[in-house]
Amino acid sequence: MFNYSAPSDSLKDRVILVTGAGDGIGAAAAECFARHGATTILLGRTVKKLEVIYDRIEAAGGPQPALFPLNLESATESDYNALAVAIEENFGRLDGLLNNASLLGSLTPLEIYPLEVWNQVMQVNVNASFALTRFMLPLLRLSSDPSIVFTTSSVGRKGRAYWGAYAASKFATEGLSQTLSDELNTTQENIRVNCINPGATRTRMRAMAYPGEKPETLPGGTDIMPLYLYLMGPDSRGVTGQSIDAQGEKSPADYNA
Repeated sequence: MFNYSAPSDSLKDRVILVTGAGDGIGAAAAECFARHGATTILLGRTVKKLEVIYDRIEAAGGPQPALFPLNLESATESDYNALAVAIEENFGRLDGLLNNASLLGSLTPLEIYPLEVWNQVMQVNVNASFALTRFMLPLLRLSSDPSIVFTTSSVGRKGRAYWGAYAASKFATEGLSQTLSDELNTTQENIRVNCINPGATRTRMRAMAYPGEKPETLPGGTDIMPLYLYLMGPDSRGVTGQSIDAQGEKSPADYNA
């Protein structure tokens, strides 16, 4: 795992938006951020799932989170604007954005890949991440130490047969992250932009992709959180344009000059 141990208050007073916060890695991240002092904004399409995470955070004594139900597959410009307005009115800024929500789609040869499924995957994994990031940028500029994290995958670095739209969407995510990081560097802004590859993790999506795999052999979402805490916290200031493996053997020393 990424070799980093975050101080217990490393995210104190930060406001962090997490997409796909209802389960899997998004839920683990939201709870972990809250344990380290952050106020989390839980975004997802299923209210009941978000309410479960909300209750867990409150029961653990974390800062009161906020819920924002939104289906990224059908979200419109007005939806993203309404979210931005709500965050500004309630919190005055945004310190972190974790673009975590993703669809797997079909594990099918490209020759017969369903167009409808392709469009759904690209809409959630790429278009929605772009739109959300675009509308959050003005709020992130109001933070003294803002961070954007995109979720990537090993199949977004080297193509793999039958991974279709998911692989293509993660290649696009890598490019989106690099382009935004370079643009913000060019204008000398302090917003850092990075990608995290979670690796093989015990999630519902992983079980769908590898039905023959034994889940108990994989790390859970909580196990891979050191990298998420590092990139969302102050110790990663100046680190941008990177794509880092959550289950790799790197440490902050590899990125902090």
